[in-house]
Amino acid sequence: MNTLTIELICLLFATFLGAGVVKGVTGMGLPTVAMGVLGAAMSPLAAAAILIIPSFVTNVWQMLAGRDTLRLMRRLWAMMLCIVIGTVLGARLLVIVDPVWSGRALGLALIAYAAYALFLPTLSVPERFESWLSPLIGMITGLLTGATGVFTLPAVPYVQSLGLQKDELVQALGLSFTVSTVALAGGLFSQGAFRLDQLGLSLLAVLPALAGMWLGSIVRQKISPKVFRRGFLLFLVVLGLELALRPFS
Repeated sequence: MNTLTIELICLLFATFLGAGVVKGVTGMGLPTVAMGVLGAAMSPLAAAAILIIPSFVTNVWQMLAGRDTLRLMRRLWAMMLCIVIGTVLGARLLVIVDPVWSGRALGLALIAYAAYALFLPTLSVPERFESWLSPLIGMITGLLTGATGVFTLPAVPYVQSLGLQKDELVQALGLSFTVSTVALAGGLFSQGAFRLDQLGLSLLAVLPALAGMWLGSIVRQKISPKVFRRGFLLFLVVLGLELALRPFS
């Protein structure tokens, strides 16, 4: 599936354009959408490798779009360190596990995130708990990132529970996703699973991802982000069910 064909180019452009629109509207979701759609057409391992560069570029952009980056790094450094450790360890699973099982795990991860975001309330974590909870959340997030290529659980609910201001939250999520992306690239490289042809496909995906973010910023002004987010999460549930149940059919 990594051979460059018209079908693959169209799939990449459509996937990353759509994923970029989601990120432009909601501030997140590019890796989740890209992994879900590409994971339905190729192995999650190949999809994760293609995801690396567009995810890195868009998340660095998000992380640096404000003045709180250094302060957030100081506050969340333990979580970020454990994300790196967990992702490098978890990437081994993405490499050695049968693609059928890793695809099923990816589907379950998408459903779990969407179900949390749709039905559970935002929690509030007291600052005194962060010293031990941040490393734990980081390690679990890293292991799930390495095993499925999805960066969201439990990092996103945890960061949302820290009482950050809107701009701080966007930057903190950008920081978490950037670290996860770099760690995933390192994990795949250490396992010998990041090939030059995938690097070329990953570079190819940057342009539609950035174009999608720009379109998403326009869409955000035209529709309710809340309505868009609900539709996006329902889409993830459907996509996750397709991935999780496909091996049984």
